[in-house]
Amino acid sequence: MKPALFNGHKDSNSMFSGERILIWTGLAGFILAAFMAVYMTLYGSRVLPEGNLESAFSFNAALGMFILSIAAILPLARMSVRSRKVYRWMLAFTAGAAYLLESVQHLRGINPRFTQAGSTVDRIAGITFGMDSMLLIVLIVWLAAAFFRKTALRDRPLVILGIRYGFLSTMAAVAAGIGMVVLESRYTGAAGNLIVLHGLGFHAVQTIPLLGWLLEKSDEGQSRKVLLVHAGAIGWMLAVAGIAIQTASGMSVAELSPWTLAAAAGMLVWLFALGTALRMSVTVSWKTRAGLPKL
Repeated sequence: MKPALFNGHKDSNSMFSGERILIWTGLAGFILAAFMAVYMTLYGSRVLPEGNLESAFSFNAALGMFILSIAAILPLARMSVRSRKVYRWMLAFTAGAAYLLESVQHLRGINPRFTQAGSTVDRIAGITFGMDSMLLIVLIVWLAAAFFRKTALRDRPLVILGIRYGFLSTMAAVAAGIGMVVLESRYTGAAGNLIVLHGLGFHAVQTIPLLGWLLEKSDEGQSRKVLLVHAGAIGWMLAVAGIAIQTASGMSVAELSPWTLAAAAGMLVWLFALGTALRMSVTVSWKTRAGLPKL
């Protein structure tokens, strides 16, 4: 019997393969975000004394997207069956706890992390949320380490290269998350906001591997495709570095400075790489369709 194929690859090397639990966990974040959107439409975003449903909406959607990203790349990590199962359930549990604490506390009018108006139980819940976040960081580092093994590049090297860069950028998001826990706030200085760096770093797990995924469909030379992944990844990391320095300086990301200009330049490089990768991928698709016999 021939091995099953998905997206042109053997099932064991296919994105999302065998990760139904994480897929549903990720989708749960979008369902909760949709609920928050409906609730805000009907009753407004503020729940006294501290609740902010806009924060709950963005958190649930962002975490859901991140979990779906992990579901996509976990089959490529070459983990053992047992390790992958343990990882899957730990991540699902961590995400579920985060959804619950973020959503319920905001709906109750309580800041889920740094409450000033809540009871002792609410403060314990905030500490629990911090511990849950630390566990998520451990899981991120664990998966990242799996992709930096020498054998990881054996299958789908362009995607794996993008994943490696994605996790490097994610370390900036991890640092921002730890900073928020230590400071008990997302703000730095007069106008800096760590949540922007946090989000930009985590989105690298989607944006950089996307380049490799598009380019592996292209019939261009391998060296050119690898160079394009490097260029796009470096551009994204430059944007992350610029935002990190801007935030550490206590300045808003909307404030013009050499660091925001560097971040903008980095994003333009990534967009150029994305556009080129998309063009190369679409060109191959057109050639393939052109070669098919007419019905």
